[in-house]
Amino acid sequence: MSRRLFTSESVTEGHPDKIADQISDTILDALLREDPTSRVAVETLITTGLVHVAGEVTTKAYVPIAQLVREAILEIGYDSSAKGFDGASCGVSVSIGAQSPDIAQGVD
Repeated sequence: MSRRLFTSESVTEGHPDKIADQISDTILDALLREDPTSRVAVETLITTGLVHVAGEVTTKAYVPIAQLVREAILEIGYDSSAKGFDGASCGVSVSIGAQSPDIAQGVD
């Protein structure tokens, strides 16, 4: 008889992983609203006072990424450094480039 170990992680509302997912989803939704054929591979990382958004996209749309990041954080309720994070004053680093032609070849 073999033994297996199963583990999983569960985080609650307000956890940085959940906030990061919500930011990435906000960017995806905004791009798809402007260009329904957008292909979006965006990841978000959050650390004290700073949000990093990175990835690759194929789109004809422009959306204000830093503004969307701040709005998402403020909507969640992080609006004061006393709460541990302030969407209005945190740093936002955006590093999004064009998707590789190899990806287009694989999905077109």
